[in-house]
Amino acid sequence: MNENVVKILKAYMWDVATCSDDGNPNVVPVAFKNVTEDGKLVVGDVFMETTMNNVKANGKVAISAYDAKTYEGYQVKGTAEYVTEGPVVDMFEGLVEKTFRGAATAKGALVITPEQVIVTTPGADNKKVL
Repeated sequence: MNENVVKILKAYMWDVATCSDDGNPNVVPVAFKNVTEDGKLVVGDVFMETTMNNVKANGKVAISAYDAKTYEGYQVKGTAEYVTEGPVVDMFEGLVEKTFRGAATAKGALVITPEQVIVTTPGADNKKVL
């Protein structure tokens, strides 16, 4: 992913979309997220039961992130796996504990391998695959 995509992904909330095996779509906003040094996208599981069930069923994910002031935005499509231990989960456990002071916990994390990035910014590059 290029630096503009990473900048938007790091700075703004994401909408994470999944779909069940029977075609029922689901989308949720997420704040506990990050882009790893190797280009994977990670999302902490705090209140995402339907999302996690969909990922466990088929692994397909789409993420949308954008700057509401400039309208610069991107959609990232990829394959996710759900993990319940390791450094990514430890990181989210600490963030969630700090944010919610024990009222919520991170149960695991999505680790997403990006497969396609699409420009959603209005203009000539809209729908361009990067």
